[in-house]
Amino acid sequence: MRFLFVLCFNLGLMAADGVLLSGFAKTAPPLEADPTGALWRKAPMVVAAQDRYGKPLPEARTEIRSLWTGDDLYFLFSSKYESMYLRPVAQPEKETHGLWDFDVVEVFIGDDLKRINLYKEFEVSPRGEWVDLDIDKSKMNADGWKWDSGFTFKTRIDEAAKIWHCVMKIPWKSIAAAAPKAGQEFRLNLYRIEGGPEPRKYITWQAVQSPSFHTPEAFGRLRLKK
Repeated sequence: MRFLFVLCFNLGLMAADGVLLSGFAKTAPPLEADPTGALWRKAPMVVAAQDRYGKPLPEARTEIRSLWTGDDLYFLFSSKYESMYLRPVAQPEKETHGLWDFDVVEVFIGDDLKRINLYKEFEVSPRGEWVDLDIDKSKMNADGWKWDSGFTFKTRIDEAAKIWHCVMKIPWKSIAAAAPKAGQEFRLNLYRIEGGPEPRKYITWQAVQSPSFHTPEAFGRLRLKK
């Protein structure tokens, strides 16, 4: 099976393959990296458990849930791990360029369904280091990481279960100029990197069939549900 996908039932709604439904939350969920929370238990979910070329990686199963409000978009990653490769000295107080050389979870999202080279990238490490980037793949300019989205996040490592959790809260204004509405779709892919140096595990929701995560023609979709 090329794409591994878990259907999640939310008030009787089912997503199509390659689509992550984001459930509407009337009140903002607390910024807690806990999938057992009341709102998160009902949130739509997909699974990333394959490498860049679609080879199954069941030992690296990563569950991703999503919620949205009028102000923000939320993602919650729950990542099963065998080992961790972390920066020797964490600096969560400032943006970490090159964070992708270590363990991270990543969201790539774009609001323009036609200009697929334009999208935003959000990364968080198990210890709460972060980077956000404004990407124009046609240019891949080195200054994209200097963009500031204002996103916030929280992480938690469950060493007993060997799962680490990360919740991201991304302001809509950093993704799109217009306010979000039910039924709207965005281009999306979800990634994770585990271990290092090579060989590493490059875990994907939608396989990109390329060495690079920056393959926007392989992205799936995020659809906002009411």
